[in-house]
Amino acid sequence: MTVADAQPYCGAPPWPGDLWSRWNLDPVLLAALTVAICLYRIGAARSGRSLGASAQALFYIGWAIGTAALISPLCALSVSLFTARVGQHVVLALLAAPLIAAGKPVWVLSTALGLPVREWIARPGWAALLFAATLWFWHAPAPYAATFSSVTVYWCMHVTAVGSAVWLWSALLGDSRSNALMPVLAGLVSSVQMGLLGALITLTPRTLYAPHALTSAAWGLTPAQDQQLGGSIMWVPGCVVFVVVAMVALRRVLDRPQTATPRWANP
Repeated sequence: MTVADAQPYCGAPPWPGDLWSRWNLDPVLLAALTVAICLYRIGAARSGRSLGASAQALFYIGWAIGTAALISPLCALSVSLFTARVGQHVVLALLAAPLIAAGKPVWVLSTALGLPVREWIARPGWAALLFAATLWFWHAPAPYAATFSSVTVYWCMHVTAVGSAVWLWSALLGDSRSNALMPVLAGLVSSVQMGLLGALITLTPRTLYAPHALTSAAWGLTPAQDQQLGGSIMWVPGCVVFVVVAMVALRRVLDRPQTATPRWANP
């Protein structure tokens, strides 16, 4: 472990009076975010009128929300509170990711880089499985604790979590004509697994997350209360959002004219 990895990426746990001065202005992060939006603008310009202005606007809103979650004092607060870390994940996965996905970033970035669009983006079953695996892995006590002692592990968590969420939302919001029920099933699976994880974290009788054992008291919470609140934030929004998406996808299936027998394919 290097000297740079000796403390959490977002710095030392903040005190309440200092929180609003703790913005994350990491030049590497800011450069990566700038490159991402520049590539999207190039791809959107090359696509001409095939990408609507509303789709682009949704991407930019999602990018802004995701940027705020990463550079705002929420980053520092996530060092002190499990609730803040879960809140950051929920903002990225349930707010930023669907808006970014609505802007068709894979297709746009493929256009910008001159690469072919891969068919795997429309595989909601595999996307839901990867999202679930990523979510459960990074909220297991040992991997979670590792993100506080290594900057590399911290960014592995964010890249895989956000990447799997964007893939899932791209698949859920896409038009899966070959297997129209897969977005419905993927949405229901995502709702159940995220709600189950949130419930387990909320209802477990022991504290699981050692990095917050000594930092939650400054914010008026015991470690158990912090864990319960964080689990509830994952539990309720995760269930509700994905159930709503699954019901919208089901309505779309039911409203679609049935002109042929559906061709069932592997997710």
